[in-house]
This record gives sequence, C-alpha cells and structure tokens, in this order.
Amino acid sequence: MPELKFSRTVDFSPEQMLRLVSDMGSYPDFVPNCSAMEVSAGHNGVCEARMHVQFGPVSQNYTSRVKVDEEALSVHSEALDGPFSYLNSLWEFAPEGEGTLVQLSIDFKISNPLLAAVAEPAFADKQGEILDAFLAEAKRRYS
Repeated sequence: MPELKFSRTVDFSPEQMLRLVSDMGSYPDFVPNCSAMEVSAGHNGVCEARMHVQFGPVSQNYTSRVKVDEEALSVHSEALDGPFSYLNSLWEFAPEGEGTLVQLSIDFKISNPLLAAVAEPAFADKQGEILDAFLAEAKRRYS
C-alpha cells in the first residue's frame, strides 16, 4: 500500500493541535472505531500507547511507540505489534497565516495477506475520516 498523505488548514495554533494529537487518552471520546486507549507513562516525549479498535464484530489491539516532539511540532507513532507488518504515522503542524497546516502521513502494511486484501483499502479509506474527527474535536475544544 502506498504511503497516504492528508493535509488541512485549521484556525488553531500549531501548539493547540500538537496538544490535541498528544492527548491520546481522550481518543476513545472522538476517534472513530477507537474503543479504548491505554497510555504508559513516558519520558523525553516518548511513551507507549495501546489502542483497541472495533470495526463491527472485529476487534483488534496494537501497541505503538509514540514520540511527541514539541520543538518540531510533530507526533510520530510506530506500531510495535498487532495485525501490522508495519504502521508508521507522522503528524506535523506548521504555522500558516493565522492558523495551522496539519499534515498526516501514514505508511502501513497488514501482515496477513488474506486480511490485507480486504482490510488495507478499508483502513486507508478511514484515515481521512479520522483526520476530520481530530479537526472537529479541535473546534469543540478551542472555539
């Protein structure tokens, strides 16, 4: 699957958007299909987060190492287990006018070839919806 890239411009500061994406414990409140999230205490901006995802009757869990870089205004996540051969995501926040350019890049591959044939396109389609959910949550929190 090719790397997916999304971008949107929002009326909030890069620091606000970084805070929102870094608030992983709140994901079950607004991220589609995220039913639970456990975040370990980290240090130096690095932690581990275990996400529980529910798609109809199918439930999956995976753990990611997450690095929040306040200086670079970015959040990088790398899956450590679960159904993925690999899953890397990068959120970047750059000042643009009076707002922020939000960029999300996702590169992934599901390890099981049979599951991948069905799930990879569905997972890819879901990413735009997930980005929109973050933007709606930013409006709710910061407007």
